[in-house]
Amino acid sequence: MILVTGGTGFIGTHLLEKLVDKGEAVRALVRRTRTVRSLPPGVETIYGDLASGTGILEALRGADAVIHLAGVTKALRPQDYYTGNVGATEQLVRAMAGRGIRLVHVSSLAAIGPSTPGTPLAEDAEPHPLTHYGKSKLAAERVVRKLAPDAVIVRPPVVYGPRDTDVFQLLKSISRGLVLEIGGGERWFSAIYVKDLVEGLLVAVAAPRAAGRAYFLAHAKPVSWRQLGASAARVMARTPRVVTVPFAVANAVGACGEVWARLRGRPGIVSREKIAEARCMAWTCDTGRAAQELGFMAPTSLDEGLAATLAWYKEAGWLTY
Repeated sequence: MILVTGGTGFIGTHLLEKLVDKGEAVRALVRRTRTVRSLPPGVETIYGDLASGTGILEALRGADAVIHLAGVTKALRPQDYYTGNVGATEQLVRAMAGRGIRLVHVSSLAAIGPSTPGTPLAEDAEPHPLTHYGKSKLAAERVVRKLAPDAVIVRPPVVYGPRDTDVFQLLKSISRGLVLEIGGGERWFSAIYVKDLVEGLLVAVAAPRAAGRAYFLAHAKPVSWRQLGASAARVMARTPRVVTVPFAVANAVGACGEVWARLRGRPGIVSREKIAEARCMAWTCDTGRAAQELGFMAPTSLDEGLAATLAWYKEAGWLTY
């Protein structure tokens, strides 16, 4: 039995579908405020809340492994990141103590921080997280290492694919003929197609050698945001206008995004922290350890992944082109 937290999210829904397709016994811990209609048939649902600890013991009963995806990626207040990423993780890991359950903790490249252009980060690089999101993910990793030293920590970079709503915002802008970029030059990043990430998570669950290790799961070839935009524009047969925005203007837009989010009472994708991340010249990671120790290499290129993603958006009615 595999327990998945965060199963109603973007990555989680793909993971649950894959586990069901493989015939695995799978269970999802979900909050009652979340709809469970998106969960695939065959997934056992346990209602609970990681932050408070309710439902965790019931969800763990009979489990052989836990893939911990749940977390906070956008928040109205800095403290929300630490409650949702650190406090919730500690509740889960403490409840797992002494049960002999394999834990795969899904962290983020943001926990380590940006890289230098041309020099991807290795897993053992000195952490230098840039934002409250990254700092909270690093703090959660440290909780995991302290309380569950045999846990596997996985750090994805940018994840894209069907149902994603973050990279989708850029793709939607391209479909409308406009690309905004912060001045200063080309910016590079590592990325992984969501279905590849799911495969990597399942490898991490099963590989004995992964115990106590951390891995970057990404496509081996970094790309630039300009390359992503050009690839998406080719698929959609668009020639978007590129507008370069000074950092000061972008930062002001981020501040306005925070005000709008507070007025709505719902965090958005635009904030000063997100702008600070976007300003960095590189967010790249070295995938060599995963290839050597797990035999995992993400097979889907950016062009292939974007074509499949855009086809899904078009069929779902999210984009027209």
